[in-house]
Amino acid sequence: MKTLTKAEEQIMQILWDLKEGVVKQVVDGFNDNKPAYTTVATVLKVLEKKGFVGSRKVGNVNLFSPKISKKDYTGFQFRSLLKNYFNGSFPKMATFFARENNLSINELEEMLKTTESELDNVTKD
Repeated sequence: MKTLTKAEEQIMQILWDLKEGVVKQVVDGFNDNKPAYTTVATVLKVLEKKGFVGSRKVGNVNLFSPKISKKDYTGFQFRSLLKNYFNGSFPKMATFFARENNLSINELEEMLKTTESELDNVTKD
C-alpha cells in the first residue's frame, strides 16, 4: 500500500464518510476553502489509478467509492509510523506520546486499560 498525499487523504476522509459519491458531493464535504471541482475530479482519478478508489458510471456521472477501508489505511499508517520513527517499538512510541502530551498517571492507566481491552477483543475474534 502507498502513502497518500495530503490532498488525497483529505478526499479519502470525505469519501470514507460518504461511502460513495459524485465529485460534487466530495467538494461539498470540504468545510473551508473548497477546492475546484476539476481539482477534486483529477485527484479522484489519481486515487482510482492507485487502487484506493473505484468508480462506476451512473447516467452521465461517475460514482466513486473507496476500495481501501479507513481501518486498513489507518493500520498501514500506524505500522509505518511505528517502524520509521520508533524502530518498531510500541513502548517507545507510547512513551513519546505520553511525554509530548504531558499525560497524568490516571490518563496512562486509562490508556493501558483501553489497550488491554482492545487486545482482548482481538484475541476473541
